Amino acid sequence: MRSAVTITLLPEAKAGPFVFADLREGCRAAKDLGFDGIEIFPPSAEAVREAIPVLREHGLPLAAVGTGGGAVRHKLSLTHPDRDNRERAREFVRSLIDVAAESGASAIVGSMQGSWTEFDRELTLRLLANSINKLGDYAESRGVLLLYEPLNRYETNLLNTLADAAGFLGQRATRNVRILVDLFHANIEEADMAASIRAHARYVGHVHWADSNRRAAGLGHTDFAPIAAALRDSGYGGYISAEVFPLPDPQSAARHTIESFRKHFPR
Repeated sequence: MRSAVTITLLPEAKAGPFVFADLREGCRAAKDLGFDGIEIFPPSAEAVREAIPVLREHGLPLAAVGTGGGAVRHKLSLTHPDRDNRERAREFVRSLIDVAAESGASAIVGSMQGSWTEFDRELTLRLLANSINKLGDYAESRGVLLLYEPLNRYETNLLNTLADAAGFLGQRATRNVRILVDLFHANIEEADMAASIRAHARYVGHVHWADSNRRAAGLGHTDFAPIAAALRDSGYGGYISAEVFPLPDPQSAARHTIESFRKHFPR
């Protein structure tokens, strides 16, 4: 398993759950603390391309690219009632799949999934399925793993648990989509996070290592030991990434994360 820390390149997301909001500061800290990679939340594919030389300067690979900037800045959604909005959302995700392909990273669909509002839930899920099928196939053609992130009930009313996401993905024609397990969301929705990971281990492709309060591991009340055991026992070999608030400050959040990673995944 490899460690990663998040950096947002989107000014509107500075108050969000990202450890660093300055690219060079984040890369310097990640290198000094011994992180294995960087997860980026960008406003566009071009912003990622401009960031890659800085990551390379610090010897840090790009672990994953978030696509939520399409929702935050451009108000796009893969399940939006407007057909043009949905197509622009897919194009935005495709552009980030392309830049992920250039760096061997994964691409994440989280907030871009949207929620059901104007349509009923079943129709909205069909729209989501259509997009995930197309994007999963496109990502496969580019050699990129597409990650689908189930969110908690306060952020979407579509798929909230690992079981929901696994059942949804199990029905898809594409086999190039895995689940991003975010422990903050799972803490809200799962009765037993470790048991859910064990039950759906074959679908797990990325992990957001966050405490119950969305702060760095060790600053809330999550018991990480059984979760780490479930990941180790299942043979998970992907990234353990800190998508957490930069509290009490970015350096401390990063340090708490890497200390937790080394404690639970010693090398």
